[in-house]
Amino acid sequence: MTRVLYIDDDAGLRRLASRTLARLGFAVTVAEGGAEGIALAQSQPFDLIAVDHYMPGMDGLETLAQLRALPDVPPVVYVTGSEEGRIAVAALKAGAADYVVKSVGGDFFDLLASAFEQVLERSALERDKAAAEDQLRASNARLEALLSEVNHRVANSLQIVSAMVRMQATALDNEEARLALEDTQRRIAAIAQVHRRLYTSNNVEQVDMREYLGALVEELGETWSSPSAPRTLSLAADPIRLSTDRAVSLGVIVTELVSNACKYAYPSNGGEVRVSLIDEGDAHFRLAVEDDGVGMVADAAPRGTGVGTKLIRAMAQSLQSSVEYGSSSAGARSGVRATLRAALH
Repeated sequence: MTRVLYIDDDAGLRRLASRTLARLGFAVTVAEGGAEGIALAQSQPFDLIAVDHYMPGMDGLETLAQLRALPDVPPVVYVTGSEEGRIAVAALKAGAADYVVKSVGGDFFDLLASAFEQVLERSALERDKAAAEDQLRASNARLEALLSEVNHRVANSLQIVSAMVRMQATALDNEEARLALEDTQRRIAAIAQVHRRLYTSNNVEQVDMREYLGALVEELGETWSSPSAPRTLSLAADPIRLSTDRAVSLGVIVTELVSNACKYAYPSNGGEVRVSLIDEGDAHFRLAVEDDGVGMVADAAPRGTGVGTKLIRAMAQSLQSSVEYGSSSAGARSGVRATLRAALH
């Protein structure tokens, strides 16, 4: 049975409300004023509260304000006179769930009971909606935690595979095979770096490309630079976030292009390799890898095994784009500029 607290200073109306609402299926408790009503609302649970506007000492709006300040207060239906539209509006703005115009006819309690039923129905829908949202948030939190753990394990597994490939490379006497395994190890490390970023980030679905490429370029610089042939790698990146698969594709492209520049652009000494990732607007970005080295012959066959070129082409296709090579110059030096333009999504 629905428990109703009816607050009204009119003793006769309180008695009538108690009898009539009880006949309509409500369990009614009455209070003769705002102070008593607030005390009752604090001491026992109710499903609904009805508050009359005109009461001595503490009127309905003040009573409503104090009721709304209570923890877990039930919905409040406000009772006003027939010519008091502005008061009804004020009550709704103050948090009343509905209002009913008090009349001398017998239909007042029918209208009040109808308002009670509508308010209870809305409250039930709101509770169900809140519960569903809570369940959805909890489910999303569990899935994010699971995905973070998966990324953690994938990163660790790839790190182990990378270490195994590196160990195998150091054990080989064949220089060509050793270099091929070292290239493979760098490619694995580029992918592992994506998953490492995902499980250390609050966002388990997208990768911060500025952070990711910064770590990747730093690792490549440590790999390729030596005292006899120093390589200076720099990065200029806009704050762009990409999904995991697109980040992996871009990371592999950067690894291949930077490795090619470090291998072939400066055959006799060190030099600079510049990586940039620019947000071009219109949901597109542009990646460029540049060097100031010896340049490349147009339409020349790939140096090395050609696997890197095939990987670059495949990764670019996964981004619905392609890599274009062009010449750049700095002083008397020629160089290479590789550019890719692709959509953010």
